[in-house]
Amino acid sequence: MRLFKRSPLIWCVLGLIVIASQLLLDLIPGIGTAIAKVVVPVIECGLLIGAVAVDRGAPLSIRVAFVPFSARPSALAAIVVSALLIFAVEALAAYQFAGINLLESSADEPMLGMMALTVIFVAGTVVSLPLMFVPFAALFDEASFTRAFATSIRAFALNVLPLLVFGALSLVLVIIGLLCFGFGLIAVIPLVSAASYAAWKDIYGAMAAIATTVSQAVATPPGSNGEGG
Repeated sequence: MRLFKRSPLIWCVLGLIVIASQLLLDLIPGIGTAIAKVVVPVIECGLLIGAVAVDRGAPLSIRVAFVPFSARPSALAAIVVSALLIFAVEALAAYQFAGINLLESSADEPMLGMMALTVIFVAGTVVSLPLMFVPFAALFDEASFTRAFATSIRAFALNVLPLLVFGALSLVLVIIGLLCFGFGLIAVIPLVSAASYAAWKDIYGAMAAIATTVSQAVATPPGSNGEGG
């Protein structure tokens, strides 16, 4: 909340960009939903970079949503693969408990009752906890593909109980956001992202690599390509 309250309007705009990206890509016939599962997680990582910037006293910028696309290929691969693993579990849960294929546009219809949604979200949350630090390790610690996963899993193994509580609270916030006709997610998504960064910082402390990444993400002029970020 401390990070969120410093730039609530910009945070909400970033949350809106994440939601709009998902919705717009879902409109592409056939492959839109699949593309969204690759692109949207990268955009979400911009909120993590934004959290680092705000924590270090830098102004929050809307363009942080697009900074992660200039990351190293191995970092992007780790981000996308971790997101796909989470989606795979959610899709399996949706098919098993509701008979719905989440890759089809029909899955967005009111066929998913609250009980089915809860089961899907719980499954996704449980599998996401061991993977929640993959983007941080890949982007901020410059970890390799395999080391990013190993770092995240180790962090979870050393902090199982607090991270389970974190996951439960995040799940409650997401459900509340959905109950507000989805508009609540505009604030919930950046809030959870900022909280994830707080957890990462709490576990690993300040890192020199973070300072380098933030300086590249925030201080790069808008006309720059931002290579090497």
